[in-house]
Amino acid sequence: MAATATVAWLPAAILLFVAQVACEYGMVRVVSEMGGPKGKDYCILYNPQWAHLPHDLSKASLLQLRDWTASMLCSPSDLPAKGFSNQIPLVTRGNCTFYEKVRLAQGSGAHGLLIVSKETLVPPGGNKTQYEEIGIPVALVSHKDMVDIFKSFGRAVRAALYAPNEPLLDYNMVIIFIMAVGTVALGGYWAGSRDVRKRYMKHKRDDGPEKQEDEAVDVTPIMTCVFMVMCCSMLVLLYYFYDHLVYMIIGIFCLASSTGLYSCLSPLVQRLPFGKCRVRDNNLPYFHKRPQVRMLLLALFCVAVSVVWSIFRNEDQWAWILQDALGIAFCLYMLKTIRLPTFKACTLLLLLLFIYDVFFVFITPFLTKSGNSIMVEVATGPMDSATHEKLPMVLKVPRLNTSPLALCDRPFSLLGFGDILVPGLLVAYCHRFDIQVQSSRIYFVACTIAYGIGLLVTFMALALMQRGQPALLYLVPCTLMTSGALALWRRELGMFWTGSGFADLPQPSWALATAQGPQPPKESEAVLSQQPPGKAQVMPAMPAEQPPELAEPKDGAGVSTQEPTGLPGASA
Repeated sequence: MAATATVAWLPAAILLFVAQVACEYGMVRVVSEMGGPKGKDYCILYNPQWAHLPHDLSKASLLQLRDWTASMLCSPSDLPAKGFSNQIPLVTRGNCTFYEKVRLAQGSGAHGLLIVSKETLVPPGGNKTQYEEIGIPVALVSHKDMVDIFKSFGRAVRAALYAPNEPLLDYNMVIIFIMAVGTVALGGYWAGSRDVRKRYMKHKRDDGPEKQEDEAVDVTPIMTCVFMVMCCSMLVLLYYFYDHLVYMIIGIFCLASSTGLYSCLSPLVQRLPFGKCRVRDNNLPYFHKRPQVRMLLLALFCVAVSVVWSIFRNEDQWAWILQDALGIAFCLYMLKTIRLPTFKACTLLLLLLFIYDVFFVFITPFLTKSGNSIMVEVATGPMDSATHEKLPMVLKVPRLNTSPLALCDRPFSLLGFGDILVPGLLVAYCHRFDIQVQSSRIYFVACTIAYGIGLLVTFMALALMQRGQPALLYLVPCTLMTSGALALWRRELGMFWTGSGFADLPQPSWALATAQGPQPPKESEAVLSQQPPGKAQVMPAMPAEQPPELAEPKDGAGVSTQEPTGLPGASA
């Protein structure tokens, strides 16, 4: 039964998708007949099968816009006595079909028809015979825009309907590309260097709680599967209960992004020469560890930035800058905290998310009643959402050109955090492997370049198809195939696949001594060498109660300093 129902839904979904393709966004330029303020563009949704709109504003006729919203325009009695000669009437949506409204308007001399809708804008549809009969454009405009028109320009206004061509690519893609590739490169480099450094610094004592770094979390296959189930469940729940869950996601983002911002800025603040004093002894949570004043001020700053964004998050003029800064900090923090231990784990995670991305972008339109992609609907916010909130888990940059799409539907270009984090985890693994095998970071550089190429391919697909694209469809093959091919070419595929290069590293002798604690001297170690008769060798004594890690190396005679046996490039 389920298979039959799915097959039955497919033709309906395809027809709905075709109907949506027929509708297009356009603009109505409104100016006052009395001079006054400069003209302004408003969004309209029209169906080119009724009548085409000119692409150039200079070729559009500037006609009188007549407010006839008191009427539904469903019968001849609703027409004014003198008709709509050389006018564009504004009428209210409802009570009859679009065809009946536009037929009456055209018969009374109108040169266009704008239908005011308090609901979500839908394409004004009809059939082939009706399309052939009608010769004037008909479009829908929102009630909010209609109110703004008469409030800003008064009742005596003129309007011109036009539909400028959409540019293939917006210049804001350059900004998104720089932010994404920069975050992946910096996060992968930082995560790889930090991971290797910690392997050789376990003997060091932390001089304060604020210098303790969070332990990295190794991702296991079970964790990957659980993560995938959680992703699918959360996405479906957001699709059906968006207005109820969106505030929870915003709260999680505020908490996680402020933590990430603190993690990114703390190494810089610790280099400052002031603010090293600590708070007094107390029993308060967190404060009982006596953090430094400068770190406490940093924490307050990070929380304040997150709170400011949460208050002004819907300010399109500048709030996107704060969101992108917090988002980049969050991504860097996650790349530093989550670690894929093997290329096998990388492949499993990336392939599962590849399937997840493709399914929820390309397959779900055939399974939903609206014919919309679940992924795109959730990422951009449902059109019928009562809250009009947007999910913050994206990098967003406003469109830099003027187009109907920017004005009506998507004023921002978006790139999800997952399209940065997922390939970034592979880049971090490549950097760690580079340092272990001393390959001059060839894996790290190659994988980062592959990510940039995959992102460019994503932008090209977006320009050609003019619809939302699953970025992982292009990023996963580019990064995985490049990394695997490079390992195969260098004859290191086995080590790269299992991550065995990390397990076989020799531990420094001082690290082993620290881990094992003070050991009684063995008999074989008591005699260092066979001494000539009459000469004795004196060994410097170390206090029994002093652990090896507290013995500071000196340059004096008779005391030898021991260097770590780590690989070149692993800085302490």
